[in-house]
Amino acid sequence: MDVIAKARELGALLQQDERYVKLMEAQKANENDTALNELIARIQLVQMSFQHEATKEDKNEQKLEAYDKEFGEIYTQIMANPNMQAYEAARKDIDDLMQYINAIFALCLQGEDPATCEPPKHDHECGGECSSCSGCH
Repeated sequence: MDVIAKARELGALLQQDERYVKLMEAQKANENDTALNELIARIQLVQMSFQHEATKEDKNEQKLEAYDKEFGEIYTQIMANPNMQAYEAARKDIDDLMQYINAIFALCLQGEDPATCEPPKHDHECGGECSSCSGCH
């Protein structure tokens, strides 16, 4: 069996994993949450208004500040929504799983034994968001 076929097998297994199931359930709950969807629509309008104003030659800084403030307020409401919080937690679990799997693949590509290689554990003093730093030490 080739590598692509095995990747598809792994994909099927991932879709059976409880973390994936929770993510799909959380996504569905978000889609069915009318209040959350109204907030998302509002934040998109504010973002478009900000972008429109920002591209003007004679942009109004007070309008931009007001849009920025309104964006922050709506974002806070969105992130306080229990359905969004459940979605974010489920998404983090899937992201963590994928990072772990990718780390195993990376070790295998470096010649490690696929049956026994184990990615190093990292304590993330930074919160674990790797895009904001140069990597774990």
